[in-house]
Amino acid sequence: MSGPDRFCELLSRPRRIRRGATLTLVFASVLATGAATGSWDEAAGEGRKSPALSTRSVSSSGDASSGDAATEAADAAAEAMADGKSGKKAAEEAVSRSGDRWGSVYSPAEYQEFEQSLDGAYTGVGLWARRASDGRIEVSRVQRGGPAGQAGIREGDQLRSIDGKRVAGLPVTEVVSLLRGTRAGSPVELGLKRGTRAWSETLHRARLSTDDVTVTKLAGGAVMIKVEAFTKGAGERVRSAVRDAPEGAGILLDLRGNSGGLVSEAVTAASGLVDGGLVATYDVRGEQKALHAERGGDTTRPVVALVDGGTMSAAELLTGALQDRGRAVVVGSKTFGKGSVQMPSRLPDGSVAELTVGHYRTPSGQAVDGRGITPDLEVEGGAEKRAETVLTGLGPPS
Repeated sequence: MSGPDRFCELLSRPRRIRRGATLTLVFASVLATGAATGSWDEAAGEGRKSPALSTRSVSSSGDASSGDAATEAADAAAEAMADGKSGKKAAEEAVSRSGDRWGSVYSPAEYQEFEQSLDGAYTGVGLWARRASDGRIEVSRVQRGGPAGQAGIREGDQLRSIDGKRVAGLPVTEVVSLLRGTRAGSPVELGLKRGTRAWSETLHRARLSTDDVTVTKLAGGAVMIKVEAFTKGAGERVRSAVRDAPEGAGILLDLRGNSGGLVSEAVTAASGLVDGGLVATYDVRGEQKALHAERGGDTTRPVVALVDGGTMSAAELLTGALQDRGRAVVVGSKTFGKGSVQMPSRLPDGSVAELTVGHYRTPSGQAVDGRGITPDLEVEGGAEKRAETVLTGLGPPS
């Protein structure tokens, strides 16, 4: 399957949202487009939900000036509101006309949800879902300690309905949207089937952690660090995992399906594996800027970065830095190719428009947007096993 193995959507959190807001780097807003077209609906998790399934199709005409597009979106929203129409819809149409490939417009509630998700938390029951080969929706993962896990729901259980609504034929992203809620404690009734047993289970949603970084010890002593997304604190958890790994143990950094998140967290993660220096450069309306790692990272362990077509945005930034600086062997398939910078602007009706203002490059000057990063060793099937083999064959860097 091309694209990520699970649907995920994260946006960088702005410090303050208003017209002319301070620049915020956003490297992970593209998957809403995949959800809108239904191209990436094979698997999804509650902690990664498409915020706006009405997002416009990707344009091939290039990125517009954010200033002009923001003004046009704001003017369109104000005019529509004066006529008693939807300001958000008018702004969406304006952004679509602008040709901004990654431009998006979100309601205040949607944007608030994005901000909360960047804190590594969401409201739901702790289920991930996927579409089985026969078209059924089944549980692909159950979060430990969540309402679903406490109720005894297991991986592989068939999910038949949510609050009486049949889910057969629905995109997985819509199924996840039905599972989620805005208020902890709100009930949701699930229709389930396991073998010949069919039953209903009423769960109460809770505020849950997304568990975006997991650490596993591999055979032979190496350590695999799986990063689902760069939410708040993820970078430090990566750095701690590297620091706490047994002396001399290799690191397998699994970035498959990582849609990005906070760039600052990706830079912090890089700081655990390099001793300072350049991580990436980016331009904002022609002004060049740079991102640097902190000094003191571990430069002695062998590192393999595992990537695929779902590796994007901040995860590509980290991959490019490690590859360009000779700090990791990159294994897997070509990454997605999302390397643009967006700035949020508050519209008159309270909606938020995110518009492209620039692009970033790897330390060697390689552009990522629309190109992706080519692994040192391209592998389609069995990439994880191949990555482990490569890691085993690597000695400590000289």
